[in-house]
Amino acid sequence: MKKQFSIGSLLLMIMMSILIGCTNEKPVSQSKESNTIVEETSAFPVTLTDDVGEEVIIEQKPERIVSLLPSTTEIIFSLGLDKEVVGVSDYCNYPEATEKLEKVGAQQMNLEKILELSPDLILLQDYHYTNSLDSVKQLKDAGINVMIIKSGQSFEDVYESISLLGKATGQTEEANEVVGKMKQEMDEMKEKAKAITEEKKVWVEVSPQPDIFTTGTNTFMHEMLETIQAENVAGDQEGWIKMNEEQAVSLNPDVIITTYGYYIENPEQQVYSRQGWAEVPAVKNKQVFDVNNDTVTRPGPRLVEGVETLGKLIYPDVFTE
Repeated sequence: MKKQFSIGSLLLMIMMSILIGCTNEKPVSQSKESNTIVEETSAFPVTLTDDVGEEVIIEQKPERIVSLLPSTTEIIFSLGLDKEVVGVSDYCNYPEATEKLEKVGAQQMNLEKILELSPDLILLQDYHYTNSLDSVKQLKDAGINVMIIKSGQSFEDVYESISLLGKATGQTEEANEVVGKMKQEMDEMKEKAKAITEEKKVWVEVSPQPDIFTTGTNTFMHEMLETIQAENVAGDQEGWIKMNEEQAVSLNPDVIITTYGYYIENPEQQVYSRQGWAEVPAVKNKQVFDVNNDTVTRPGPRLVEGVETLGKLIYPDVFTE
């Protein structure tokens, strides 16, 4: 099951987008050293629509940002806003700088701490909008710009989130660069995958016994496997799927990928030692691998890292240079 940073709570670009909504006339100033008229430009104020359809008007470039979604935090840091982030969720663990920042809750927000930090922009998830609307209203009433950023289900969703956050923070150019790099690296991996002549069948295990869950369509793992020309053996189903061991074994995967090594010691051996799994090709051929959960389920810039890791594990001859 999945929380935002893992399965535990189950559950960036378009070329230089035109800023939506309210913009002021560009002011002009006169250079002190000459009579030259210099035109000053600014991305602010800017009017945006967040992921739940709420209009947000940001008058000035945010200088103090609080993020309550690990993926959003990763995006904000990738845009070069290290000094602007003053508070993050309890689950934010990347980049390393987040360890020293004030933790302000997760699904349950610590309003007192948030208000003490005096943010001018707070980034929440749709869970807060659905379950803590009173708290969201309190933040807005305190004069804080609040944006709801949904946890995406596809790479395109991630690109859109990066674009939106780039506009909200005055980092549009940086957002374009992040998305452009992601797309370029994805294209490079798709090009490498053309050399694959025989697709391998892959079983993705996102939680272990006794409640085994795997991933179907509309998940990052499925899109990643498609990118590297691997077959998701649960690709005929959608979302997060619970299966019993008999069902999993019957799928006969060539490779098994686990994503829970952050809380289960030696997950590969746990799979190898299961009764009734000895004849599964992945087990017989020692093709069980654990990957960093955050890079394959968290909708942020590191998803491309996850694709590359899967490529090297599943098709080492193709993806390992």
